[in-house]
Amino acid sequence: MTLQNAQLEYVLRMGDNALILGQRLSEWCGHGPVLEQDIAITNIALDLMGQARSLLQYAAELEGKGRDEDQIAFLRDAWDFRNVLLVEQPNEDWAYTITRQFFFDAYHFYFLERLVESADAHLAAIAAKSLKEVTYHLRYSSEWMIRLGDGTDVSHQKMQTAVDDLWMYTGELLEMNEVDEILIAEGIGVDLNLIKPLYDQKITDILTEATLQKPTGTWMQTGGKVGRHTEHLGYILADMQFVQRAYPNSKW
Repeated sequence: MTLQNAQLEYVLRMGDNALILGQRLSEWCGHGPVLEQDIAITNIALDLMGQARSLLQYAAELEGKGRDEDQIAFLRDAWDFRNVLLVEQPNEDWAYTITRQFFFDAYHFYFLERLVESADAHLAAIAAKSLKEVTYHLRYSSEWMIRLGDGTDVSHQKMQTAVDDLWMYTGELLEMNEVDEILIAEGIGVDLNLIKPLYDQKITDILTEATLQKPTGTWMQTGGKVGRHTEHLGYILADMQFVQRAYPNSKW
């Protein structure tokens, strides 16, 4: 694999994570449990969409095929997406949404903290801007984990169920492959082994404060980073890409 191909895969991975999670969160718009949280979660979705646009613009530049960020987002099939499986999991209820968000935010925060030091100046600049937003995202999801986990019997039970069900998708966040190895050697990528202790400690600390049990299972479901996805991504793309595919190249 060439350095340029590795860079493209890496940027697509980041952009797709933001795009698909932002799309998932946007499903809450107008349906949040209370107005304040409806607005808050929608604003987080907008942050992620902004990050996705910056990253996919850069991916288009690296690809060099004349495509723009919209074509990359709306005209690829599921097997071409490189997002982790966690971000495509359904909302189910508020507990699942918050738990999924917390697991991803904890990873995303420590990842961006390292990425701002990347030898790729463009990627480092995107990371620096995104880190300001993700700092808030992590605080938001952490507070909700504690509030609901250490809340009523019902909220505690719902949060524990979400933690148990989504746990098997967390391992992929810190999984590395050839793409990571190439970019780490060039000073561009983040060595995920360095952020794993920070991630694990954050998860442990928040779950403990939330009176939730950290799952002990070690088997993890992976594959998203290489294009193997759950059925849920297909349904997301069917909604997200419909207009572009039904009316290609339309202007409005």
